[in-house]
Amino acid sequence: MSGLLLVLLVALIFVVLYQVARSSEMVARIQGEEIFDKRRNKILAYSMLVLMVAFFVGIYACHQYMMPLMAPIAASDHGKNYDFMFFVTLVVTGIIFVLTQILLFWFAFKYQRTGDKVPFHFAHSTKLELVWTTIPAIAMAVLVAIGLKAWFTMTSDAPKGAMQIEIIGKQFNWISRYPGPDGVLGKRYFTNINDQDNILGLDWKDQKNMDDIIVPNGEIRLVKDKPVELIIGSRDVIHDVGLTHFRMKMDAVPGITSRLWFTPTITTREMKEITGNENFVYEISCDQMCGVGHYSMRAVIIVETQAEHDAWLAKQQSYYAQNHAPATPAAEAPKVDSSKNITMNIK
Repeated sequence: MSGLLLVLLVALIFVVLYQVARSSEMVARIQGEEIFDKRRNKILAYSMLVLMVAFFVGIYACHQYMMPLMAPIAASDHGKNYDFMFFVTLVVTGIIFVLTQILLFWFAFKYQRTGDKVPFHFAHSTKLELVWTTIPAIAMAVLVAIGLKAWFTMTSDAPKGAMQIEIIGKQFNWISRYPGPDGVLGKRYFTNINDQDNILGLDWKDQKNMDDIIVPNGEIRLVKDKPVELIIGSRDVIHDVGLTHFRMKMDAVPGITSRLWFTPTITTREMKEITGNENFVYEISCDQMCGVGHYSMRAVIIVETQAEHDAWLAKQQSYYAQNHAPATPAAEAPKVDSSKNITMNIK
């Protein structure tokens, strides 16, 4: 029913526009084409100024509405560089946008056809073409250079002593793996994967796997002011590790290992105070459509102090120990006391 009403509404709009056009033609015939054309152009010219004002007021209103929905300040060192890059891009493109839009509407008003002016036409201007080609090209080159610098920095080799955490995407959740006391992640192979006791396909022949810690819900624990390298992969389809609060993201591609690193600068507790939100949490989202359960791919990031992280790590049991519990000795058979004589009377 709603579809039929929508079709009728669209048809009615077309009928109204057609009647307005017919009315304009009739008025033009009565008043004379030239007089009517001048009046119409004047009305349209002033309408352009009104539309320009409404346009910029709308932009301001949208900005005021959207700002509370934006992520809080960047919580990583690379995130601060990203915000600077975004600010530079916004300023450059914003100035150009405002100037071009003002000129667009002003020219529509200033150079309305009145019949008193003769337009000047020219087919070519080398100087003008050089100006409007060179300046945008230089501006874009600068913006691209800033972006490439940020990208090459976050994908470069992590500093020595950085934490290493592996995060693997699967439909539809994240799995994270931490190195154990040896500080090294063991090898894994996709052919070893099974959902009972080896969800990442760890190679049990590799001794480095024996102390690795796996968190099936994908929770990430980071230490403030300590660099962390994320080793990213996927078990099935393409996912994307989205770190909004840290201003970073990286695709998780099956068969390919991606890496990025950053340094958290604000703990979860501090960010709660900054935002005034006691329920605030850092999140990992999947920023790549990966199937019907895409919306549920969410994991929590906790940024804490080194002491808090060490205390949490000490409580964790290795994935091997969780799934390879030592065999309990068989129950012993009850002993027979031979010192007791049992007499049986057979009648």
